[in-house]
Amino acid sequence: MVSHMKTTINISDALFEEAKELTKKEKSTLRALIEEGLHRVLSERKIRKKFVLRKSCFHGQGLQSEFEGEDWQKIRSAAYEGHGG
Repeated sequence: MVSHMKTTINISDALFEEAKELTKKEKSTLRALIEEGLHRVLSERKIRKKFVLRKSCFHGQGLQSEFEGEDWQKIRSAAYEGHGG
């Protein structure tokens, strides 16, 4: 059994006008347009996987003494030295 619930939504006037124009053009209803949009958003979010940043820890000794107090440009240049950077 399919049931329907009445509800009130607040949307911008510009979005409402654009939606009304589309429903006239497609000979549809605002209700159908809203339901289609909700179905799309809900299905997209079900299949979207949560992003997890992998752990990339380097168990080194920290910043080498030759770079202490140096600016990022010097550190970057040394990191890319010989690698075309």
